[in-house]
Amino acid sequence: MNKSLILIASIALSVAFSGLCRAQSDAPYTEGPVWTITMVKAKAGMGDEYLKGLAKTFKGAMDEAKKQDLIMDYKILLGPPATPQDFDILLMVESKNMAALDNAREKFDPIARKIEGTPDQQRATQTKRLEIREIMGSKLMREITLK
Repeated sequence: MNKSLILIASIALSVAFSGLCRAQSDAPYTEGPVWTITMVKAKAGMGDEYLKGLAKTFKGAMDEAKKQDLIMDYKILLGPPATPQDFDILLMVESKNMAALDNAREKFDPIARKIEGTPDQQRATQTKRLEIREIMGSKLMREITLK
């Protein structure tokens, strides 16, 4: 009797487990990579100056991060603001998944030192940028594909 009960329980658990394994999400999409998006508003007449600075720092850092397989890709989008308070530049960095963002400082600080110099030099660059742009906000968003 004891062996029969164990056998029935084992079969029931196997059937329940296999049903769970076959279950799929009801979400109308599949999850893709993660994007870190920074919205920037260049001050009047300073857009080109800001982009020149990005060509040295942001582009250099992202190219190195891509080479080290820390990011998948990056993009910069430029367009007119919808309102006077709106951003006109988007900085977008694509990561494989959320886990790729773990321990980001350990991964990216050496790249920043290589591209931009010491922490003091990095702060000086950031302080100078305050004169030509404003960070409007930042978002972390997941790319999805509709089913």
